[in-house]
Amino acid sequence: MALSAHGRTALVAGLGAMRLAELAVSARNQRRSGAGTAAAPRSFPAMVGVNLALFVLCLRPRRRQPPPALEAAALSGLAAAVLLRLWVIRSLGDAWNVRAVVPERMRVVRTGPYRFVRHPNYVAVALEFACLPLAVGAYSEAVLLSAANTAVLVPRIRAEEALLDRVPGYREAFRGMPRFLPRRRSPY
Repeated sequence: MALSAHGRTALVAGLGAMRLAELAVSARNQRRSGAGTAAAPRSFPAMVGVNLALFVLCLRPRRRQPPPALEAAALSGLAAAVLLRLWVIRSLGDAWNVRAVVPERMRVVRTGPYRFVRHPNYVAVALEFACLPLAVGAYSEAVLLSAANTAVLVPRIRAEEALLDRVPGYREAFRGMPRFLPRRRSPY
């Protein structure tokens, strides 16, 4: 099943609407969790710009439709990204926010996707940046947007980890835990 031009527009608009809803959840969570320190606050405007570019560039009409196998893989990746982000939001509860504010009285979470990796939310974002452009036939944009996303995330992740390392029990809980890709477990 290939997405029509209207289907591609609906996909981009739906994911954009979801992102706006996440902003509302994030603002509510920040109010509930109280004071905290944001990781790399100066990079936040660049992150907003890159995320906005993702949706704007993916809305541009395309002459070519992606091959069915690529479209199916990209849509599967998007579904995985959405489900992973929802799992992250549920696992972190009121501590989840888009500004990477680490609450003063943060509890360390090792449930949900945090059993497998330290930064599952960034895995979801990276998947979305790769898969949404591919799903709509924006191949060069997939590369450029993924590179831009990486450029804004690297300093943010470093700053966030520096903040998290100050939380009692965080280092011990995540010692040896991979950042983004879970380790393959031996069947023996």
